[in-house]
Amino acid sequence: MTATGTVLGYAMKVLGTLPRPVRRAVLARAAGGDLPAVPDYVRMLEVAGDLPETGPTDEELFQRFPQLAGVRVSDVPAGVPARLYRGPGEPVAGLVWVHGGAFVSGSLRMAEAHFVGLALAARGISVLSLDYRKALHGVRYPAGSDDVLTGWTWAVATADRLGVPVERLHLGGASAGANLAAGVAKRLRDGAGQPPASLLLIYPCVHAELPPWTPEQLAAVRGNRSAVYFAPDWVAAMSRHYAGGAGLDDPCAFPANGDLTRLPRTLVLNCEYDTLRSSGEAFTVALRDAGVDVTEHLQPGAVHGCLGEPFTVAAADVLDRMDGWLRT
Repeated sequence: MTATGTVLGYAMKVLGTLPRPVRRAVLARAAGGDLPAVPDYVRMLEVAGDLPETGPTDEELFQRFPQLAGVRVSDVPAGVPARLYRGPGEPVAGLVWVHGGAFVSGSLRMAEAHFVGLALAARGISVLSLDYRKALHGVRYPAGSDDVLTGWTWAVATADRLGVPVERLHLGGASAGANLAAGVAKRLRDGAGQPPASLLLIYPCVHAELPPWTPEQLAAVRGNRSAVYFAPDWVAAMSRHYAGGAGLDDPCAFPANGDLTRLPRTLVLNCEYDTLRSSGEAFTVALRDAGVDVTEHLQPGAVHGCLGEPFTVAAADVLDRMDGWLRT
């Protein structure tokens, strides 16, 4: 238990009681730069419950994007917390979607989950957005992976709820959610169930330790003050927290490990100002070497977590890329 993390946790709890514009203003001033040490960060979240929600409200989203108001949103009994997003017309594809949060934070309410579900459903793609157990209070891998597998299995068994045949059901996620999606895709390949039509990995981290960056490259990312800086040592420490020492080599805890053959066609989308980019880039090379049909895209000028900022050009561009991929 860390005193710093406890203090930060109570500060986050207080911040969460304030009006959303105040939360945004406070956290915007703290945005970018280094994260607290992993033990402090974990303790903060254990005390606070989660980071305060700062994304736009539905009213704000509908004002900017009126088409989102036509999406039907419902909680569904998927075996894990899950929300189903259906647009007004016949869907062209279905996506089981997993939000990020470094394995320790995030919820179905965050923009990376809720906005993505609304935006894709409004374009004719049904979305089942999944939550999962976080690596807090002693929970560790494979709890989150098991939850995503449970949600995927429910989607396959009830594909009519999404309005598409299982052959048009895709699996994807952002950041830690991309890690979980890739790990579950490997479990499905190895016999755990119906594999997805394709895999969407948006700013993923699939290595226990980041593939190397040069000091100059790290300095360029760190110099962007709007970007959260995931230091390589911080990523390695969070990996140890999430999976334990024995899990660092696990082929599903960190999907860059082990056999990559026979995985579904995959989209890897990386952000320019994101140290996790080295993981996505190295994974693309490894997938290609393993004979997987993989497409890589670098989003210029974007920072990690850009789908959590719905009113930005980067979020719009990434959604366009996802939409185009799912229609292919």
